[in-house]
Amino acid sequence: MFTQIDKCYFIGIGGIGMSALARWFAQKGCFVAGYDRTPTDLTRQLEVEGMHIHFEDNPALIPSVFTQSPLHETLVVYTPAIPAEHREWQFLQAHGFTIRKRAEVLAQLTHNHFTIAIAGTHGKTTTTSLLAHILYNSNIAFTAFAGGIMQGYEQNFLHRPAPEGHEVMLVEADEYDKSFLHLQPNLAVITAIDADHLDIYGNESHLIATFQEFAQKN
Repeated sequence: MFTQIDKCYFIGIGGIGMSALARWFAQKGCFVAGYDRTPTDLTRQLEVEGMHIHFEDNPALIPSVFTQSPLHETLVVYTPAIPAEHREWQFLQAHGFTIRKRAEVLAQLTHNHFTIAIAGTHGKTTTTSLLAHILYNSNIAFTAFAGGIMQGYEQNFLHRPAPEGHEVMLVEADEYDKSFLHLQPNLAVITAIDADHLDIYGNESHLIATFQEFAQKN
């Protein structure tokens, strides 16, 4: 998966889910860079880890390694929170880059792996963190993408690779923008359902129906 990709650019790299994906690509040896609106402790940590980040929406600030390389070597990942008028987003679209939503990339990364997806309007980060801790201390090859910083690890991404590349995938499944419907988990966990993200769903009944659709994907 993404075998030809050696450079990855993130629009919204400081998001908790986006940064976990950025760390996955970085540990695979990809050159990782991105934009975010404001610096945070998380973006500063990503910079310490070798990622190139800027905080002005300006296509001229995109590192030249992206604009001067063959398009098939680069993947652009974006968060749905980015507005359509974002200048870098428009520039990358206009120049033919491969652009994928964060949820689509996560679904591709977990494809052909045994995947555990944790969903719910409350408790999913805690549950994901607990399961990641169990896997970490069970000598099981796994990759965990959490939607928060896991206490004791100070990370939102944990990874113990398998020699054959078939580690367990543990992902926090985000209901925002119906992102979790991209996943095809082997085990689907729903911690709780409460009326949330009604700007997306309109009403609680639609929210519940979407969670039911997610539950039927395993």
